[in-house]
Amino acid sequence: MTSDDFPPDSPAIEAHEVRRRYAGGFEAVTGISFSVARGELFALLGTNGAGKTSTVELLEGLARPDGGRVRVLGHDPYRERAAVRPRVGVMLQEGGFPSDLTVTETLRMWAGCTSGARPPGEVLELVGLGARAGVRVKQLSGGERRRLDLALALLGRPEVLFLDEPTTGLDAEGRRETWRLVRELREAGTTVLLTTHYLEEAESLADRLAIMHRGRIVTSGTIADVTAERPSRIRFELPAGVAPARLPLALRAAADGRRVDIRTHTLQESLHTLLSWARESGVELRGLDARSASLEEAFLDIAKTHTEREKVAA
Repeated sequence: MTSDDFPPDSPAIEAHEVRRRYAGGFEAVTGISFSVARGELFALLGTNGAGKTSTVELLEGLARPDGGRVRVLGHDPYRERAAVRPRVGVMLQEGGFPSDLTVTETLRMWAGCTSGARPPGEVLELVGLGARAGVRVKQLSGGERRRLDLALALLGRPEVLFLDEPTTGLDAEGRRETWRLVRELREAGTTVLLTTHYLEEAESLADRLAIMHRGRIVTSGTIADVTAERPSRIRFELPAGVAPARLPLALRAAADGRRVDIRTHTLQESLHTLLSWARESGVELRGLDARSASLEEAFLDIAKTHTEREKVAA
């Protein structure tokens, strides 16, 4: 990695009041601000059309902001591309490879344009394509092509890695292996900015995240920060002859027949109340499941809330 004159305690990525407009005046990004510390994995989430890709393209230096400021490793990635590009790896949603080249030939071609490139064999082993080195690109599966995309992004030993939907098309095993590799890269000091539609992926990998909606960041922080405002849930089934109305009044429960769903902001206290009542009443709570709000629940709630507000405002 290259230190140049960039202070080690400065953010690796900065976006300040960033805007991006397209022809016709459509504003895809409407003044967002966030930063990513060195060695941090930051996830940028949002529904389709939220502005994630438009934002990432600005950070990658593929376009100039229409307002605000972007910095990657202390440099403007658009104006100072020569200073930024050798230190950054980019995995796009879909790569374009010459279909008749083999996997190794593709890497060698790309390595010719990459400063300090890893040996092709080394990077292929990293992404689990070692056994496919001599196969033509057109013979690779969709998941294998995504691995090749990742191999190209890692070829130059990047300090900052942009991953745009990195596990699309991978099976469950491939997705988990990619997560393992990304964790190892982060632990080695690589800064990672991730976009993904797999909320489990963000929940598993991200140190912090931001959720975008219609060009704005509507919430950000750690997973715990984002989910803390959403209620935890307790679910179970009551035995025949025990009506939900017998539950303690302190528990706000919704029931569908014998199935009960309790939403609470005080999970430990509510669970203690429920279990004490069940013990004292001799009631078996079948299929008892208690858990904090998931990122998926928080994400869906945020998207629904902001969409409803927009409808009212309109």
